[in-house]
Amino acid sequence: MAQNKFKGLGIALVTPFKADGSVDYDALVRLVDFQLSHGADFLCILGTTAETPTLTAEEKRQIRDVVVQRAGGRVPLLMGCGGNCTSAVINELKSTDWTGIDGVLSVCPMYNKPSQEGLYQHFKAIAQASPVPVVLYNVPGRTGVNMTAETTLRLARDCENVVAIKEASGNITQMDDIIKNKPANFDVISGDDGITFPLITLGAVGVISVIGNALPAEFSRMVRLALKGEYAQALHIHHKFTELFKLLFVDGNPAGVKAMLHAMGVVENELRLPLVPTTLVTMEKISTIVRELGIKY
Repeated sequence: MAQNKFKGLGIALVTPFKADGSVDYDALVRLVDFQLSHGADFLCILGTTAETPTLTAEEKRQIRDVVVQRAGGRVPLLMGCGGNCTSAVINELKSTDWTGIDGVLSVCPMYNKPSQEGLYQHFKAIAQASPVPVVLYNVPGRTGVNMTAETTLRLARDCENVVAIKEASGNITQMDDIIKNKPANFDVISGDDGITFPLITLGAVGVISVIGNALPAEFSRMVRLALKGEYAQALHIHHKFTELFKLLFVDGNPAGVKAMLHAMGVVENELRLPLVPTTLVTMEKISTIVRELGIKY
C-alpha cells in the first residue's frame, strides 16, 4: 500500500524567468538550494504557482530534470500532472520519466465541470495508470467544480495509490469532514497558506505553500510547531504574516510571491502572459514588509 511522503512544509515552486521571457534555470537551482537549506520538507514542481500552462513540453522536461538532479533523494518531490481530458492525463503519466519523482499532484478537471461521479471515475483511472502515488488537488476557485468530501473519501477508500489531497476549497467544514472520516493511509494537505495553521489543528499533515518560496525558514517553523501541538507559538507566527498572505494574492498567484522574491533579490519580476506582475502599489507594500521583517536571501 502506497504511503504519503508529503508532510510538513511543501513548496509550490515558482518558475523563474529572465527578462527576455526564457526560463532562468540558474535562478531555479538557487531557489531549490534556498528551500533545502531553510527547512522545506518537500518540493512541488510544475503546479499552478509554476505557471505550468505557459510552459512548453521541453521546458517542463528541463525543469523536472534540474530539480531532480539538485534535490532528488534529499526531499520528496511531487510533480503536477493533470487536466480536463482523462485519456490525455493517462498518456502523459505513461510517457513521462518518473525517475526521481515521488508522487503526482493531479488537479480536478477544469472548465468542463464534471459531476461527482465524473470526478471519481477520472481520478480512479489516473490512480490505476500512475506509476507513483497520487495526491488529489481540489481548487474550485480555479477549476469551476468542487470535489465533495464524499467523493474524496470514496477515492481514498477505493484507490490504494491515492495517498492524500491538497485541499484548497476554502471550506473548513468540508476539510474537517475529510479529516474526520478518512482512512488511516490517507492525508489532508492544506492548499492555502492562510488556513494552514487552523487546518493542522484539525488534523492536516502540512501545506503546499506559495509564501514558502520566500519564507521557508519562518513558515516551516510555524508548520512544525503546529504539528507538534505547540499552538500558541505557531499562532504567533501565523498572525505575523496575516497581511502578507493577503498581499501575495491580491493581484493573483504567482505575481505576489514573485514580487516578494524580486524584492529579496532572488528572481526577476517576470511572468508569462496572460499573467502580469503585481501593481506598483502592491509591489511597494510587499517591499516595505520585506524590509520591516528583515528578510534576506
